[in-house]
Amino acid sequence: MAGEISHNRSRVPSVGRSPREEVAAFLKHVEASGSAAGRLIFGLDATMSRQPTWDRACALQAEMFDAAGGSGRLAVQLVYFRGLSECRASRWSLDSARLRDIMTTIDCRGGHTQIGRVLQHARKQASAEKVAALVFVGDAMEEQADDLCATAGELGLLGVPCFMFQEGRDRVAERTYREAARLSRGAYARFDGSAAESLRNLLRAVAAFAADGRPALEREGSREARLLLAQMNGGGGGR
Repeated sequence: MAGEISHNRSRVPSVGRSPREEVAAFLKHVEASGSAAGRLIFGLDATMSRQPTWDRACALQAEMFDAAGGSGRLAVQLVYFRGLSECRASRWSLDSARLRDIMTTIDCRGGHTQIGRVLQHARKQASAEKVAALVFVGDAMEEQADDLCATAGELGLLGVPCFMFQEGRDRVAERTYREAARLSRGAYARFDGSAAESLRNLLRAVAAFAADGRPALEREGSREARLLLAQMNGGGGGR
């Protein structure tokens, strides 16, 4: 889809700060942009179909931010879409509390999926500076599958595996998510509202991979981590 993704700066106020606070904020931004071991883009479908399980999903995704931020080795950028054309990206941040705060302010709004814009944004970011992985969590796909898969393949060439996590059992979404994961050398998994522990383990596994690479994913030891590894190693599968 055409159009730039707007960046959410509402959580980084600049009015009224002292020079010392401005310097501290600048140094924190430099740290998040440059010295983290890995950078992870976290994409979210915030359209109305996800409303019934949104609060639970947000809580689990916030736990992933906490787990990732605990080591200080992973910078995360949150990208979400909702409504008719809204698609926003946060700044890169090592601050898990800030990311969690942004998540809790997002409410679902009716509209079609904009997965293509999320993938194109990731491609642009990865072309400028290394991105370790993309996570996408959604339940539907209302775009041209070939276009999405082509961009996913480009991400794979840039070394950005796409971890496509599907809520529910929509067949069209499943086929496209699986193929996007395969072409990018990432992985696919499905979860539902009753599988909180499964999503938690999936997100923690990806955070470990993005921060410290495949050996960290191997050390995770959960069934979900083994599922992701098997697919990344060419074994296919996925629930």
